[in-house]
Amino acid sequence: MNLLNGDQQAVKYLEVGDYSAAINYYEKRINSEPEIKSYYWYLGLFLLLKGEEVEAQTTWLLAMTDGEPKEVEPWTQDLKQILQLAAVQLQNQYSSAWLIRQHIREISPDDINNLLNLINLSFQLKTYTGEDLTSWGIIEQLQQGTNQEIDVEYLLETLDQVLNFDPLHPQAYELAQACIPYVNYPEKYIDILLKAAFQIGVLMSQPEAAGNLAELGLSLDENNPELIRQVATFYQDSGNRDKGVNLAKKYYSLLEDNIDKVFANHLIIRGLIHTGSGQSAECISLLKYQTSLLNSYLIEQPVDLTERNILQLYSASFFFPYFQDNLPENLLIRQKIAQICQRNIEIKNPDIIHRNHERVSLLKHKNETKPLKIGYVSHCLRTHSVGWLTRWLFQYHNREDFKIYAYLINAQGRVDDLQNWYVKSADVAYEFPLYASEQIINTIAQDELDIIVDLDSVTLNFSCKIMALKLALIQLSWLGWDASEVPTIDYFIADPYVLPENAQDYYQETIWRLPKTYIAVDGFEIANPSLRREYLNIPGDAIVFLTAQSGYKYNLETAKLQMQIIKSVPNSYFLIKDSIKDQASVEECFTQLADEIGINPDRVKFMPTVPLASIHRANIMLADILLDTYPYNGATTTMETLWMGIPIVTRVGQQFAARNSYTMMMNAGITEGIAWTDEEYVEWGIKLGTDENLRQQIAWKLRKNRQTAPLWNAKQFTREMENAYQQMWQKYIEGKN
Repeated sequence: MNLLNGDQQAVKYLEVGDYSAAINYYEKRINSEPEIKSYYWYLGLFLLLKGEEVEAQTTWLLAMTDGEPKEVEPWTQDLKQILQLAAVQLQNQYSSAWLIRQHIREISPDDINNLLNLINLSFQLKTYTGEDLTSWGIIEQLQQGTNQEIDVEYLLETLDQVLNFDPLHPQAYELAQACIPYVNYPEKYIDILLKAAFQIGVLMSQPEAAGNLAELGLSLDENNPELIRQVATFYQDSGNRDKGVNLAKKYYSLLEDNIDKVFANHLIIRGLIHTGSGQSAECISLLKYQTSLLNSYLIEQPVDLTERNILQLYSASFFFPYFQDNLPENLLIRQKIAQICQRNIEIKNPDIIHRNHERVSLLKHKNETKPLKIGYVSHCLRTHSVGWLTRWLFQYHNREDFKIYAYLINAQGRVDDLQNWYVKSADVAYEFPLYASEQIINTIAQDELDIIVDLDSVTLNFSCKIMALKLALIQLSWLGWDASEVPTIDYFIADPYVLPENAQDYYQETIWRLPKTYIAVDGFEIANPSLRREYLNIPGDAIVFLTAQSGYKYNLETAKLQMQIIKSVPNSYFLIKDSIKDQASVEECFTQLADEIGINPDRVKFMPTVPLASIHRANIMLADILLDTYPYNGATTTMETLWMGIPIVTRVGQQFAARNSYTMMMNAGITEGIAWTDEEYVEWGIKLGTDENLRQQIAWKLRKNRQTAPLWNAKQFTREMENAYQQMWQKYIEGKN
């Protein structure tokens, strides 16, 4: 290396770190040749590295004092060059490199490349703060346009570091924006933005900020389909209906392949339904079009799907149960999708499939006395409905007969108390980062599970792929959504009520009905309420009906039935709680409906969201009756309401999603409020709204049944699940499943 202006002696001293010898050497050279200024620069450098900072600065200053102004400038540049080359040679000695570059900053405060090096060194030294980008003038220089030649590759590496460290810091966004004019090739810049956006949107639950950051990439590539798709998804998750839907439509317009159009149309529907507009004429029309697209595409039986196509196809019929209670039709199209995905996954992963077949043969005669290895796979083992409900199974599992594995997907880096509880409660737990598909699959395969329990179904399409690879001897779906219809899943957990008697005629999975209930908890944590009726201008003697479901579950026809009830019950109010951020669209929908039916809009109230589920449960006590949604019932909200002792009116259907509240009410020990037709739904609503004694009887019964009802006996439920696992295993080793 020809460093330090060719002074090889300086290079050697830097390599061995003998700064005292270097100081002696250059002091002698100065005594013999005082006119050579570079000796002063080297002497100051080694004094600096030895910790004698004042002496270093004094040495440099004295060497400058006898020079003319026209000489000082080139001397300063020579000193700067020597310091820069030394910083490069010592770049892995972070403290030394930092010290040198701080002095370069004093000499040349506008040297943007030196400032970028300082930022990266601050990460290594763990001293970085976002304010450095502003206080050192980096963002301002980039915004104003610098005359220097910037190392764009290094600029983007710095941006990546900044976004990894604290992607929500305001200066991080400003830096990303300021980099745009300097980017020659958008691909790397967009990849950096999307990686950070996923961290913000998924792990930090800030989808609007994720959308804002990712959208910067569109200024460089406005027709990038993948980028548009991701930005649309973030904005939909944040409740920004206009941007989320409009970008999804733009995404659709850029596509040519039918499989891409299937997902793009799904994304448009998602945007509309996600923000409470799911029952609009446009959305219903798009859903019919989605059915047509799928039917025309599936008949082709494609075998050349990309990995992304496969995952997108799994999700393509996700919203059908929200619109129609048609168990045979919804399941049939889901089965067709799953079969095509299965075929393509097997074509693309022959080695994994072969390895799993070999493993099945080796484990066929497993020692029955060993504990069964049960693996739970989910992206929801955290503060989430699935997380709240599954925890009792983990708590009560018999660890002598079962070894519990937890595979937490997209979880690494998330700060979540319930997630931490799962990690501690499992015998073996993994928190996987984003985009760790290969790592997840290899880990599950290496653990050689006996049984995998999928908690996600098609709410996370990657879980479908895991199940399609058949990484365990027995595979089953439980709790999350409905059965995915993946052909390699053996069982679907149900109970006597949540599926009709003839359901097995339609499911490809074997339905395993537990004796009483497919879910149970010991209760819910309740905090202090944050609302009172007076805060919402609701009279103390009013009858308050509540609906507490997400925007996905709102259904116009059911909403009309609910409004009929409100109209028929004097002094009644309708309280609507929703988790979506675009609450204005929900308010507009219900206010307009109230006006059409002839109800004073003042009788329709909207419950603000709260940060904790425990506060939400306490606020439920504002209500006298909960009006459930249909064709997609509540699940966790139904259980929470029953635990609080509040009567419920539910409309029972045929599909799993339309029977959740039914099974929960039966297993809580009440039948009052269970309706089998629209007419009964309205009748029960009016009856409960006008009969205070009946409401009190139901509330008393619910509270009394906390001690006896199957819904509130998680320990017994766990024994029944474990008994099911053991029976499944026995059938397996006997070759009967």
